[in-house]
Formats: sequence, structure tokens, C-alpha cells
Amino acid sequence: MTTETLDRPQAATAVPARVSDAALDQIFRTARTHFAWQDRDVSEELLREAVEVASFGPTAANSLPLRVVFVRSQEAKERLKPALAPGNVDKTMSAPVTAIVGHDVRFFDQMHRTFPHVDLKPMFEGNPDAAKATARQSATLQIAYLILALRALGLDTGPMAGFDAEKVDAEFFPGGTVKTDLLVNIGYGDSGKLFPRGYRLPFDEIAQIV
Repeated sequence: MTTETLDRPQAATAVPARVSDAALDQIFRTARTHFAWQDRDVSEELLREAVEVASFGPTAANSLPLRVVFVRSQEAKERLKPALAPGNVDKTMSAPVTAIVGHDVRFFDQMHRTFPHVDLKPMFEGNPDAAKATARQSATLQIAYLILALRALGLDTGPMAGFDAEKVDAEFFPGGTVKTDLLVNIGYGDSGKLFPRGYRLPFDEIAQIV
């Protein structure tokens, strides 16, 4: 998809088409959280494409606070290893890629580019609590978009907590403005090592229409 295509005005009457059941299966219904991986490389091109696709998801005032470090090399994995909980070491060290995903509490420094029609920097800069809340909320959305984008591109993911965020921040985000939220292992999962899928709550237990 080109920038020209993305920027082209759409007809007001256009109605998005429902995606195929196969697409829904791949992204949601049959997708799983993986912890064991095939010995297959994940290309830089796929990682770049996933970030680009995920960037089109909505965030507050197009704030785009997500920041990502893709850990691929053995050297980088060794830097990450001391921050991992013991139960997460093997699954992470064996994953082709681990995404360190966090939020930039000074996302507003870029808003002259991402939201140029209103100057929101003074509002956020003068209210650190609001800036932190906005960064965390919108980055959480973007983490979910990234996981779905990776699935849509044919990859499997294993998002996880269980790590020392302060150690990760110090090692990979030394500037101090980016705070790690989650780790996401990425690759081609070994489905033979999955547990049975967990129970999902039905609609009536989690939602209502009023």
C-alpha cells in the first residue's frame, strides 16, 4: 500500500467490507500465545511492516507513544537475560525475536508532527500525570495493534510480563523517558507444545447492550 493510496480521499458512502473468516481465525480465533519456537528466522522486513501496519491504529490525539526495541542478536539477548524471571528465560532466549515494548512519557515532543493542527505540547508538558496516563493508555492500545499486525503477517507471538522493568529500561532505554510495559516473543510457534486453549467467557458474562 502506497502513501498516495492511503492519502486518497474515500467516498463518504463507502462501507468497509467484512474480512474473511480465515483472516479472523488467523488473527484471533485460532491464534495462540506461544512459548516454544521453530528454528526459523524472522526477517527485518516483516518487523518493519508490522510496526508500520500497527501505526495506523488509533491513539489519543495521534500521540503514538509506543517505542519498541526488537532484540534479535545473541549479544542483545544476553543483555536482556539478567532482567528475566527464571521461568521466562528459556522461552525468551529461544525466540527468534523479543520485542521490548514501552511508552514514551515525552511523546508530546513529536506532536508538532503527529498532531500539527493544535499545539498540545504545553498542556501535556504542564501536566505530567496526564502525560503519563495518556502515554500508558495509548501505548497499551498500540501493543495490541502490534501483536495483531504480527499475527496478520503470519507470525506468532508470546506476550509476557515476568521481568525487571527497571533493569530493562536501564539497559535498553537509558534516556529515561521510555518505560517498558511488556515483552513480546516473536517467531513461528511450535504448535505441538501448546497447552489446550483456555476457556473464554461468553458474551453475556462480559458485555451488555443498553
